Amino acid sequence: MNEGKKNALDEAHGISRIESTISDAGRVAGLARKMCLRAMALVAMSVGLYLHASVSFAQDASMLDERVSQQNIVTTICRPGYADTVSPPFDDMMELKDRLLAERGIDAGHGTRYALDRRVPIVLGGSPDAQDNLDLLPWGGHKGERRKELLTAKLKRCVCEGRMSLTDAQAAIAGNWSAHYAGFGSAPCDDDSGVASIGSDGS
Repeated sequence: MNEGKKNALDEAHGISRIESTISDAGRVAGLARKMCLRAMALVAMSVGLYLHASVSFAQDASMLDERVSQQNIVTTICRPGYADTVSPPFDDMMELKDRLLAERGIDAGHGTRYALDRRVPIVLGGSPDAQDNLDLLPWGGHKGERRKELLTAKLKRCVCEGRMSLTDAQAAIAGNWSAHYAGFGSAPCDDDSGVASIGSDGS
């Protein structure tokens, strides 16, 4: 009789331990789910803030050409040779480049390593000569001008084919444009394999 009671108690204790283990596992799984959901929410929030900042940056009026709008892209940026008709004289732009080199403490002898960049290119509605739209970029490298020119050309084509709005293209090229470059193959206008395949040295 005592042996039977002992076995019954052992069995009860065993069941209790199993139930406790299952309960602990459930709590751990629940905590993991909560942490996963919080992480996803933070990622979504970060992406939203980044896109909002990019759009705001791109729509800074001091960087844009007021003559260009979504309504007139056919007669402006999508017209062959448009950029040449609104660009300042070459000598004037070189003077601006020399000024930027001096402001940043870059030796004039190394000037050929850098391009005079427009944060929002002319062919995407950027101002040709506004100071706020001018910058210096190295020609090569992951964040160099050659790579940016490829992204610019593709964005312009997407806009002119009606597959992307001018505002979206400006947001993609402004700010941290190299991040858009890296992921542009998954964007709706993604039929140019050349953009995705270019090397990090810009060649």
